[in-house]
Amino acid sequence: MIQVEGRTLKAQIWDTAGQERYRAITSAYYRGAVGALLVYDVTKAATFDNVKRWLKELRDHADATNTVVMLIGNKTDLRHLRAVAQDEAAVFAEREGLSFVETSALDATNVDKAFETLLTEIYRTVSKKALASEDAAASGAVGEGQSIQVSGGESGAQTRSCCSF
Repeated sequence: MIQVEGRTLKAQIWDTAGQERYRAITSAYYRGAVGALLVYDVTKAATFDNVKRWLKELRDHADATNTVVMLIGNKTDLRHLRAVAQDEAAVFAEREGLSFVETSALDATNVDKAFETLLTEIYRTVSKKALASEDAAASGAVGEGQSIQVSGGESGAQTRSCCSF
């Protein structure tokens, strides 16, 4: 739970740790997701390479316009073993429209910041969507899921059947 702009947000977090045995069920979780953390190990380049595949899978199954995604480079405490440059990851994140932060779960560096940033972005995205929906309703625009009635035509309009001359 976290406080954002005076509101208490409660997050439900699913961690598949990129394990192949969870691939069959992850697509079901993507559909309802409003946010995702794509985490790679800064000491293993292969994990960063896998982020591209996970991002594609996420975008294929989630609502791409409303799902907030953050890229996280973890294990920054292992500076001497770094295999993925921070600049490389930052450029990738910017190009893909992702938030980005590096963390260390071992010493808790930026872990809270990562979750707070993601949840704040989710809150703002959901709030904007709600405001846009309210504005559309107030202006009389037809919103998603609403029905409209189309009249049968103007009175006095001529009609022709298929085969009459």
